[in-house]
Amino acid sequence: METVEFLILKNLLHNEEYVRKVIPFLKADYFEDRNQRIVFEEIIKFVEDYNKPATKEILCIEAEKRQDITDDSFKEITNLIGSLDENLSEFEWLVNTTEKWCRDRAIYLALMESIQLADGKDDTKGRDAIPTILSDALAVSFDSNVGHDYLTDYEERYESYHRKEDKIPFDLEYFDKITKGGLPNKTLNIALAGTGVGKSLFMCHVASSALLQGKNVLYITLEMAEEKIAERIDANLLNIPIQDITDLPKPMFEGKVTNLAKKTQGTLIIKEYPTASAHSGHFRSLLNELALKKSFRPDIIFIDYLNICASSRYRANSNVNSYSYIKAIAEELRGLAVEANVPIVSATQTTRSGYGSSDVDLTDTSESFGLPATADLMFALISTEDLEGLNQIMVKQLKNRYNDPTVFKRFVVGIDRAKMRLYDCEQSAQEDIVDSGQDEEYNFKEKPKKSFKDFKFDQS
Repeated sequence: METVEFLILKNLLHNEEYVRKVIPFLKADYFEDRNQRIVFEEIIKFVEDYNKPATKEILCIEAEKRQDITDDSFKEITNLIGSLDENLSEFEWLVNTTEKWCRDRAIYLALMESIQLADGKDDTKGRDAIPTILSDALAVSFDSNVGHDYLTDYEERYESYHRKEDKIPFDLEYFDKITKGGLPNKTLNIALAGTGVGKSLFMCHVASSALLQGKNVLYITLEMAEEKIAERIDANLLNIPIQDITDLPKPMFEGKVTNLAKKTQGTLIIKEYPTASAHSGHFRSLLNELALKKSFRPDIIFIDYLNICASSRYRANSNVNSYSYIKAIAEELRGLAVEANVPIVSATQTTRSGYGSSDVDLTDTSESFGLPATADLMFALISTEDLEGLNQIMVKQLKNRYNDPTVFKRFVVGIDRAKMRLYDCEQSAQEDIVDSGQDEEYNFKEKPKKSFKDFKFDQS
């Protein structure tokens, strides 16, 4: 009786349609028999080099060139190749059978790898990687979508242009402009800044704004305590300088929070993890627990901040370089954003303090240039003595998948560090920005900005 492996090899040799369909999903490791694995490797090599199926004669010649087989093995391999006749299987059945076989083999290999990790026999990965390894194996499937036909699928394309996308808007005009109305779901958005410039302040402000919009907000902190993040959000939402919060009488504090609760349908959950101890797997478990215990599903997630997360793929103290490690974290967080169907907002550190620097670029990304490749939106927060004197902070776009990053490449927003707030500046502040070609980017005849006193709602 012919095995699935034998049927796969036979059809890879004689059925070009089958080759095109399954080659992207097959792996040599799936073949348990060494001779079958060698034949598969030679088939793959020929297809990749010449873009068409190999012949029996070619496979025999290429196998003879190999230095990793004995004479006896070579005879067994040539006998196997000779038995691969042209009696082809029914196409759809074979494709479905191949898909199931690939998934079963992937799961088996994932279990074996997980056992190795559980026994501490792999120095590059920790036990925390096991859920991801198993999840990837369970997700193995053949993609039935062969692509978008430009000329015939125009109706679907046109509808997509006019379909309103779910977004989380900002309460800051220029951030809404560069994102075309806010942050879409399934995205990773990263603020780049030096120590003390305002990474956490930015995230606390945007989290506060989302809560006021009635959104469910999850704020994960790995740097500060839950109470410290809550204190910053109190300053923002209750319109109280952070240093004065402790002086507020309890009845007045309670009244302000109660009044706030009446003005929003949203919920804010703040969860603290020790620095460098938690990764996407922990966050995924938290989401499941919140859904089960509190019926809470976030509309947006904040992670403060990316560089001090852990990776589910690698041990923190393994020999993996910092580029691969940080890039892995970013990829895992973006994967979580896709899985949870939410935007994730995080931050990263500059290679230098950044405070006082008049310019920041992608080359200033701490530890990993791989972050910009993964992020959907990445921007720098820049503070100088002059800007601080004006109570302003500059924003510079570094990468933008939502809009042209050269439009409004730089702009300023007001900053109130005491109340942990950002706010729109007067248009004249934007006109003062010195940036090559930027004069044409601004329409100075637009509606006037809100004044700071109009910002947020009245808490009285």
